[in-house]
Amino acid sequence: MDLRLLRYYVAVAEELHFGRAATRLHMTQPPLSRAIKQLETDLGTLLLHRSPTGVSLTPAGEALYAEARTLLDQADQARARVTSIGATAQVTIGTLGDSVEQADARFAAAVRAQHPAVRFQIREADFTDPTAGLRAGLVDFALTRGPFADDGIRTLVLRSDPVNVVLRADDPLAQYEHLKLSDLVDRSWCRLPESTDASWRMYWNGDQEREGPIVRTVHECLQAILWNGSIGLAPLTHALPDGVIGVPVLDLPPSHLVAAWNSDNPNPLIRSFARIAAAVYKP
Repeated sequence: MDLRLLRYYVAVAEELHFGRAATRLHMTQPPLSRAIKQLETDLGTLLLHRSPTGVSLTPAGEALYAEARTLLDQADQARARVTSIGATAQVTIGTLGDSVEQADARFAAAVRAQHPAVRFQIREADFTDPTAGLRAGLVDFALTRGPFADDGIRTLVLRSDPVNVVLRADDPLAQYEHLKLSDLVDRSWCRLPESTDASWRMYWNGDQEREGPIVRTVHECLQAILWNGSIGLAPLTHALPDGVIGVPVLDLPPSHLVAAWNSDNPNPLIRSFARIAAAVYKP
């Protein structure tokens, strides 16, 4: 597949609008539209439902989006690895949402102090990959949140945070000081795709199967809350925009902010990062 066409398609799939995608790609809309039509012709299937207000993904489009993200990330990672041979060491840090900010500056400062010659590349994952690229081999070290299937992955808990249910500010439940999961049984929940790691998906659904919109990012979840009146979960430390409010959920286990790395990674830098993290976040 032409990586250029895949980059075009990913932009349209994430923006859900040809105009915004064209702006993001620094191109005009007509050639972008032609390129996507060409991709659909090459694949022999419809990828997008088009409407005057934007686009939505067909089932085939959803499948291609997931595959295209992985292919593009692997291509970028291969390019970075090849260019780094014989040059300054480069490490790719995977993040999930605001996990880098949540880890605060102490860890980054301690790593830079001990490894001043290392260059860092940051890769942000969406909610469909709680390992932030580790499982796919796209990153060397990750700052993320559990729980997720950790076979072949070592984790270090940096901090444990209570969890809020995130509600629209005018939601009847927003007036309470705290809630329990039983108070949220009949609500529409922001849900992760079925293909997402099972333990991760169930944790953010309060350990039950729920009904509600499928989301992949913080932004999508917040918009579902604002537009649909759905609810979602977020660590207490997560900053919320105007129009939504967080209420603590008393009977939900805390969310663990973790450092993670592949247990079979032979790179001594990664083992050093793990030791630094253990020292910085020692209880």
